Amino acid sequence: MSQQEFLTSVQHFIETAVTHVDLPEGLAERIAQCNSTYSVRFGVKLRGRIHSFQGWRSVHSEHIEPVKGGIRYAPDANHDEVEALASLMSLKCALVNVPFGGSKGALAVDPNAWTEDELEKITRRFTQELARRDLIHPGRNVPAPDMGTGEREMAWMADEYRRIGSSDALNQNACVTGKPVARGGIEGRVEATGRGLQYALRAYLTHGDTPPVAGQKTPEGLTVVVQGFGNVGYHAAKFLAEDGCKIVGIVEHDCAIFNEGGLDVEAVAAHRAETGSVADFDGAKTVPSAEGLTYMAADVLIPAAKENAITRENCEQVNYSLIVEAANGPVTAEAEDCLNRRGIVVLPDLYVNAGGVVVSYFEWVKNITHLPFGLMDRRQNLSSGNALVSALEEIAGRPLQETQRAKIAKETREIDLVRSGLEEIMVRAFDDIMDRKMALDGVTLRTAAYAVTIARIAEYYRAIGL
Repeated sequence: MSQQEFLTSVQHFIETAVTHVDLPEGLAERIAQCNSTYSVRFGVKLRGRIHSFQGWRSVHSEHIEPVKGGIRYAPDANHDEVEALASLMSLKCALVNVPFGGSKGALAVDPNAWTEDELEKITRRFTQELARRDLIHPGRNVPAPDMGTGEREMAWMADEYRRIGSSDALNQNACVTGKPVARGGIEGRVEATGRGLQYALRAYLTHGDTPPVAGQKTPEGLTVVVQGFGNVGYHAAKFLAEDGCKIVGIVEHDCAIFNEGGLDVEAVAAHRAETGSVADFDGAKTVPSAEGLTYMAADVLIPAAKENAITRENCEQVNYSLIVEAANGPVTAEAEDCLNRRGIVVLPDLYVNAGGVVVSYFEWVKNITHLPFGLMDRRQNLSSGNALVSALEEIAGRPLQETQRAKIAKETREIDLVRSGLEEIMVRAFDDIMDRKMALDGVTLRTAAYAVTIARIAEYYRAIGL
């Protein structure tokens, strides 16, 4: 499936939502288009010769700055994919009310084909190219991890940006997010997208106007298939299992494994770390990857790999009640029409995977303010908790249990604040989606989400006189 179809699907979703939003003539076209896409080719001397690489950084909308979006490393990365992802980033940030415009970047490289030292050289050269054009800058364009990149690559980029020298030296650590905690990152960033998915599913299930899944409004006992067992898929599976879901299938690029009784997520992760694959996991049936999405019926599917996972070719064969889009663009526009007809609900990527950019925003704020989260009020909160425990014990006339005391009087950590803030934002965003869905009557969750975010971006444009 071509990346052009991915871009076409995003444009189709925007065009569908625009019909439900009152916009001045021409503004819909402005919102749909990417402002600019920079393409670069550069060489790096590796293994005794010069190797050439091509990369992109697309800026969808600068209605508010800085713009924000990840950088992925993938051998099939291309211009159209980057523009589609940049569009999604603008919409995603507006949906969760994070004050960033949208951007996205990619480098056409297979990270598995190079050693760590070689990847570092490639990353630093790419950073130099981006920095020359302010496409990495704490106040203008802030990259983050994506497929094929992580804390390591972000640390290299931040260090190279520092070496180059910056007019904003005070805030240069905020030039990227997703850094290791020891290098200015924030606790909870690695798990953020998977954690956000957990909160998104909870918000969907507990909302008063959503239909039950498999006859219930709680996650306990729901059967789940996860496609993609990378950072997002692993954390999503882990957190949903903690909520009582039963992970019955994991679909990877090379194979898929299933067990109707449920899979032990941590054991599968350990097996893959040891063998390099989830194949032949003890107690599970291994099937070809191509059969993974259609092999078994389940209550929930979490596509957490790449775009275009569910298309017109396989949409009639998938058998789930709810699809929760952890990846960007896993369901094409044509496939969504098919799923809607079959009564399968899609919880859209625009909302579901926003946890990454929400926690990236927390990290960026931490870097800009130069103040760790919770530092100023940590002791005050602990004292208040202890005072409350004493008051409750005095009223009860007996000591509280240690577990009760610990919950009330515990010290608030950075990770607690991050998770609390993320959950609040995800719940509010879903309420906004449902309010719009109920007002428009008959539209999908995706159309409602797009309508919310397009209306917000339009307000930004009106405010600046466009």
